[in-house]
Amino acid sequence: MAIPRRFLPPMSLLCAFEAAARSQSFTAAAAELKLTQSAVSRQIRALEELLGSDLFIRERQTVRLTLAGDAFAQEIRGALERISAATLGFRANPQGGTLNLAILPTFGTRWLAPRLSGFLAANPGITINLTTRFAPFDFQSETVDAAIHFGLPEWPGAELDFLMSETVVPACNRELRDTHQFAQPADLLKAPLLHLVSRPDAWERWFNVMGTDIHDVHGMLVDQFALAAQAAISGLGVALLPRFLIENELARGDLVEAIDGPVESAERYYLAWPSSRTAYPPLQAFRRWLKSATGASAESIPT
Repeated sequence: MAIPRRFLPPMSLLCAFEAAARSQSFTAAAAELKLTQSAVSRQIRALEELLGSDLFIRERQTVRLTLAGDAFAQEIRGALERISAATLGFRANPQGGTLNLAILPTFGTRWLAPRLSGFLAANPGITINLTTRFAPFDFQSETVDAAIHFGLPEWPGAELDFLMSETVVPACNRELRDTHQFAQPADLLKAPLLHLVSRPDAWERWFNVMGTDIHDVHGMLVDQFALAAQAAISGLGVALLPRFLIENELARGDLVEAIDGPVESAERYYLAWPSSRTAYPPLQAFRRWLKSATGASAESIPT
């Protein structure tokens, strides 16, 4: 559907408004845009006339956004950021296209990054830009095409491809295991337990699956799996870690399983994307490759 031209203010007016809104100053905006203060003032007045309402409250030598102006500024800033990102992506790769992907830090570094060369070799015209995110966000306000999601198959306004499940195991260094001589799940309570901030009830759920009644589980908090793994290697405690993310540490003996207690997580890994990007060729290519790399089903899950 064509966008009515009357709803598309000139870019010069939008840039002047965004700069003035961000700095709360016509003078500062003028300096940033290399214009005169009067020129910025005229541009903003022209935008207000086009919109039919004031964007700023003018008081003596100062200006401040109206409530409606503040909301408009946030929308315009996001739109300009998306235009900028699209332009940068096109200039970086005019022949194939760019995929902006949000990833979970440890999944990205331990699983995805080592495999990406295979995708790039098979798709030489596509560039991938990676950024880290811990939690679902609003695709409309973010300049990303897709995201790796761990959790339940729930992301409002997005579609999901199932990628893989995960099995977590209690892991520590060999010295800690030998010192405490863990024999059953309850024995782990003798040692410090390491907790991931994004999974605060993981240990409680693990003990419940193991049939062990507990009241409170205390220990050190960490915000990433990589840090939890390093803390466990250093002997700071026992961490509950996805086995596929610590395969190298287990193979080298840097980490050992404290006891034989694998548990499959209720959550899963998914690729999420906004419905508006489904037909985007770089995303289609990445979906095909990712499902092949994980051995996942080709079915998507609309939400």
